[in-house]
Amino acid sequence: MPAEPNTAPAYHHGDLRRVLVDAATAIVAEEQNWEFSLREVARRAGVSHNAPYRHFPGKLDLLGAIAIKGFVDLRAAMLAAAQQSEGIEEALIAIGAAYVAFGLDNPARYRLMFGTALAASRAALPYPVGEAAAGSHAVLLSVIAQGIAEGVFDAPPDDEEAAAIVALAAWANVHGLVLLLLDGLSVVPPVPSLAERVGRILLGGIKRR
Repeated sequence: MPAEPNTAPAYHHGDLRRVLVDAATAIVAEEQNWEFSLREVARRAGVSHNAPYRHFPGKLDLLGAIAIKGFVDLRAAMLAAAQQSEGIEEALIAIGAAYVAFGLDNPARYRLMFGTALAASRAALPYPVGEAAAGSHAVLLSVIAQGIAEGVFDAPPDDEEAAAIVALAAWANVHGLVLLLLDGLSVVPPVPSLAERVGRILLGGIKRR
């Protein structure tokens, strides 16, 4: 009897890590949790059950890699939104809408990225995850800094604390909106323009008068 053909997805040498992260990310999206085992990820990826340990000593390491990919994807979405905007005010609205869209499109991955599964606090995140998180946040910080420099946002130039507070207000606006919508607590349904409208209300509060 001839042997069954190998149906495992092909990958080039060096791609195993990416294949495993993609497989685990797909499981998180489908099951809306991260209760999978490394054996399940290996089976989904079409590799031996020991293969994940070549790159991930434990499940927490793989969860960190999923979060890193999420922060990279979020940064890319925010950057694209900013680059397609005319003016700093529209850039702030656009990156906020992109942030909310990412969270609503990736509920479980979003909760993994911003919850306590990886660490008790943001400051305690493993270095690679924290670096990726900072990279996505840097998009917002850059827009805020430019807005302050242009005299659009209400914060004194060269006042890092004031700039950080403006950025925090903007982040709280979109992060809170994502969680309210994901948890079904918003009194307004997630209509397409909701993130933009909420963002414009924030913009009215932080603009220099």
